[in-house]
Amino acid sequence: MANSTTFDSADCTLATCSVKEYGQIQYIPNLAGNVIYAGIFGVLLFSQLFLGIRHKTWGYLVGMLCGLALEIVGYIGRIMLHDNIFDKNSFIIYLIGLTIGPAFLTAAIYLCLGRIITLYAIELSLLSPRAITLIFVFCDFVSLLLQAAGGAIASTSDTEADNQVGINVMIAGLASQVVSLVIFIAICAHFGWKVLKNPIKLDPQFTTLRNSRRFKGMLIAIAVAVLTILVRSVYRLAELQQGFDGKLANNELEFMILEGPMIFVAVGLLTAYHPGWVIGAKLWVEAGFHLRTKKSVQMYKEVDTGSQEGFVMEQRPASMV
Repeated sequence: MANSTTFDSADCTLATCSVKEYGQIQYIPNLAGNVIYAGIFGVLLFSQLFLGIRHKTWGYLVGMLCGLALEIVGYIGRIMLHDNIFDKNSFIIYLIGLTIGPAFLTAAIYLCLGRIITLYAIELSLLSPRAITLIFVFCDFVSLLLQAAGGAIASTSDTEADNQVGINVMIAGLASQVVSLVIFIAICAHFGWKVLKNPIKLDPQFTTLRNSRRFKGMLIAIAVAVLTILVRSVYRLAELQQGFDGKLANNELEFMILEGPMIFVAVGLLTAYHPGWVIGAKLWVEAGFHLRTKKSVQMYKEVDTGSQEGFVMEQRPASMV
């Protein structure tokens, strides 16, 4: 926050106080830009809600909805700051909403990798789909917890020392998110390399699906989404390292480029290539943790119909697989 004195900024107005000295940030957020950003996230939220319910991708839906809802809340906080730049509650809403929102989005992305591995070949992965999903979702939860706790401490602190403690906790949370994303990228790259080197080991059940445009589009969408969220997280990490009084925290142009648009691109692509639409509701469930059971296996007979319903389940004894 810009104000570092004991003066109570709650009584401030633009006529009586300096924005740079007593404002929660050192500029008045642009109203039109923040309204547009909140509106875009609202459209994406309802799109994800529709697709998630239609294709029954419940875990993915929860992650996307929570992330998008927090993005909207964060931009509402910035709109409130436009009306009263000295209001600490508006700053708290903005800070916590936009800080922790992307953590839910990455959790949704992590749920996709296990399915992708299953549709190629589980034996080519460093870890099982279950292990990968649980490890990365847990890391995401730790990152989320640290960012939320740090944001709460920093935004409600009354002293500079407490404020710095909160910032440090938030830095730890964002740093852990960045590290998790980098490791996730490394695991995906390793798996992709193994797939290219071992084409004969790929599961023949899903050849048509893997070769389809929509599936390849989903892979590209996930890759770009991870990279854009990584860019945003690195930016926010650098911002926090400078503190709330730093240059990055008080530069609206850089914020409006490296925060919202990065998430727009990520969620927009994940909406256009929604995994439920790409692989179908039934296969989304069956390609999760329980594709193979002791007594039987859900086999998929591929039918090239050009839609996500082009897979017909057949029950076969496990000995036939």
